[in-house]
Amino acid sequence: MKHGKKYIDSVKAIDSAKLYDAAEGINAVLESAKAKFDETIELHVRLGVDPKQADQQVRGVLVLPNGTGKTVKVLVLAKGAKADEAKEAGADYVGAEDMIQKIQSENWFDYDVIITTPDMMGLVGRIGKVLGPKGLMPNPKSGTVTMDVAKAIKDTKAGKVEYRLDKNAIIHCAIGKKSFGAEKIKENYDALMEAIIKAKPAAAKGLYLRSVSLASTMGPGVKIAAKI
Repeated sequence: MKHGKKYIDSVKAIDSAKLYDAAEGINAVLESAKAKFDETIELHVRLGVDPKQADQQVRGVLVLPNGTGKTVKVLVLAKGAKADEAKEAGADYVGAEDMIQKIQSENWFDYDVIITTPDMMGLVGRIGKVLGPKGLMPNPKSGTVTMDVAKAIKDTKAGKVEYRLDKNAIIHCAIGKKSFGAEKIKENYDALMEAIIKAKPAAAKGLYLRSVSLASTMGPGVKIAAKI
């Protein structure tokens, strides 16, 4: 892959052999984010666990102190009073069978998160094969299957993120935008790292945090010194 001059200049400014402390690394990442748009700052954490083992899963949700900087569109699948509650709470789309039919027949995905009440999961399950691969399937563990739809909408809009292992035992998570500045990015970084450390499975052996790095959307990665 051929990189542009801005990326090459950014790479030169980063010491690839160095382990930066978090504050220093965040500053380096922000300085390397030279795209014309407001780049997303991403955290990548490789853990010393086996993602194939059920007792070594690492997964959770967290409302970042300063949000993600992303405008999140929310679809709520609910009926009656819960549907009314969702509309009042600011959901972008609210419905039941009609919305499920729209997803099935129109391949409609103009939303980022689906929140639903437990009683709707029988219907939602019908489109699980469509939602699953896109990471849109509601799940009680992520707080998207709940009777408290108003709180779920509020948390999602406020910058709730879900962190979970991929097949390589790495957690990838956005922690803000370049425009946030170093202080707000650092607050989000600290909150997410604390949550990941607290989520260490009892079955995990040896070094838990294998590697931690930060990068902007278009910039090079910066290695962070964080071992436990």
